[in-house]
Amino acid sequence: MLADAEISSPAALIGDPTRATFLMALSEGRALPASELAQRAGVSASTASVQLAKLVRGGLLEVERSGRHRYYRLADSSVATAIESLAVIAPRRPASSLKQARIGSELQTARTCYDHLAGALGVALFDALRRQRLLTAKLEPTRRGTKRFAELGIDVAELTRRRRPFAKRCLDWTERRHHLAGSLGAAIAARCFELGWIERLPASRAVHVTADGRSALARELAVDL
Repeated sequence: MLADAEISSPAALIGDPTRATFLMALSEGRALPASELAQRAGVSASTASVQLAKLVRGGLLEVERSGRHRYYRLADSSVATAIESLAVIAPRRPASSLKQARIGSELQTARTCYDHLAGALGVALFDALRRQRLLTAKLEPTRRGTKRFAELGIDVAELTRRRRPFAKRCLDWTERRHHLAGSLGAAIAARCFELGWIERLPASRAVHVTADGRSALARELAVDL
C-alpha cells in the first residue's frame, strides 16, 4: 500500500544550486560531459563528480560512458517538465555580468525545453498552430493539420502510435504562457534543426532562428516573430 508521493526527496536533490544548474543545463535534451557541466556551474571536476553521482542515484539523471568520458542526460522528459514547472514559480536571478544578461535574453527569445521549443519562439509556434486550426481544442491533429505536417516531413500517424502524448501544453517559465510539448512538439523542433531554421547557441539551452528560418516559419507555419 502506498501513501502520498515523497516529493521532498527530489526537491532536496534539485534544491542544491550546483545540482540545479546541472539539471537546467541538461533540460536542453542533450547528453553533456561532466567537464562541460562543471564549467557551466563554475565548480571543480571533483565537486561536479560528487554532485552528479547524487543525481544519478536519485533517479534524475542517467550516465553513459564513452571511452574515458562520462556523459549525463535527464532520466526522462518528466524531469524536464518538473524543472520547467519549478522555473515558473522561481524568482528570476539577476544577471551579474553582460554575458549572463545576454544568455538570459537569448533564453527568453528561443530555447529548447528538453526536446521541444520554448521561449517566445515556442509560444508563437503554438499560437500559430491553433490559429490556423492545425490542432483541435484538445490538441488532436485536424485533417488540415495532418496534411500540413506531412508537407513538412512529419508523419502524424506514426506520432500518434507512440506511447508519448501526441501533443500537450507545457507552461513556459519566461513567457508565462503555454508552448507545445509531446511527440509533435519534439518532431517540429527536430525538423527545424534539420532544415537549418534554428541553430543551437553555445553553453546554454538557447537557440538562434536563422534568417532562412525566420522567413520559412512565417511562410510555412505563419509563425509571427
